[in-house]
Amino acid sequence: MNGYVKSILGATLLMASTAGPLWADEVKFMDGITPKAGDNPQTEAGKYKKDCGWVIGMSDFGVNANTWTVQVAHESEAAAAANKCIKKFILLDAGFDQKKQVADIEDLIAQKVDAIIVQPVTSTSANASMKKAIAAGIPVIVHTGRVETEDYTTEIQGGAEHFGKVMGDWLVKTVGDNGKIWVLRGLAGHPEDTNRYNGLLESLKGTNVKIVAEEHGDWQYDKGKSVCETLYLNSPDVDGIWSSGADMTRACVDVFKQFGAKIPPISGEGNNGFFGQWIHDGFQSISAEYSPAQGAEGVHAAVALLEGKQLYKHYDYNPPGWDLEKVKKYYRDDLSANVWWPSQLSEDDLKKYYTKN
Repeated sequence: MNGYVKSILGATLLMASTAGPLWADEVKFMDGITPKAGDNPQTEAGKYKKDCGWVIGMSDFGVNANTWTVQVAHESEAAAAANKCIKKFILLDAGFDQKKQVADIEDLIAQKVDAIIVQPVTSTSANASMKKAIAAGIPVIVHTGRVETEDYTTEIQGGAEHFGKVMGDWLVKTVGDNGKIWVLRGLAGHPEDTNRYNGLLESLKGTNVKIVAEEHGDWQYDKGKSVCETLYLNSPDVDGIWSSGADMTRACVDVFKQFGAKIPPISGEGNNGFFGQWIHDGFQSISAEYSPAQGAEGVHAAVALLEGKQLYKHYDYNPPGWDLEKVKKYYRDDLSANVWWPSQLSEDDLKKYYTKN
């Protein structure tokens, strides 16, 4: 064996011996979450490592906004309760109030928590407070809403544009190039609403599909139903509906059934109630995936940092849409309409929170 081959072999063995443990220690999140491509630095190994007995805080943008946000809280609390090293999990609800979110994060800093998880009310509402947390040496994990700052440790972001485009691409293909559609948006001003809508607009580029009505339903069933009733009475001739969230989708489907009208193609999301409608009524749809288990993954990211592991700065959550066959595998007739899929809740917790009355 000549010297060149020996040097190559030696380098390869060295790389294998050093790379092996890094691969073994790589933090694994749920299916669909991957490190973002491109410039994506990692945290310093061991920078946030602490002995067991952690206190983790979470600033939630609005626990009771809808059934999905309620489940995010359940998923977060369950993930924290399952880890013996977490002695206390503090969940604070901003109630969609930007000032309250600032106060909540600063309260967590004052309590000297070991990590802070942030779901931002808006893209700027938490920026100054997160900067203070970072300055205090507290790692900050962001999810469910992008922020206009780099003052955080890691983020796990469901690709809102991806979510909107998955539904938009399907709808364009379904209604045809000259289709007329309604657009049901979420909460005005929330970054998730804006970016999902931007994904739809990407789908519409180069087509003649026309948005004939556009309203905000706040991702809520009751508001969505009111909006859809008004739209139907004013403009019932529609080829398809792009809905930013499944509670609004369920409401709109119920409106068409209420009027005895054919249900047009309508986009949905991983909600048990919507799944039941889709299976029972057989209309055309797609389910974009946006799991409330992102709440659990925020906790898992905090744990990884406190264990001394390295995380990337940016993680994307861009799973493909679900068809009816996959939906049938997840649907649970024994659970209420309020549970969302996929979930990391235990069977006991699912029954505790979502068993039908």
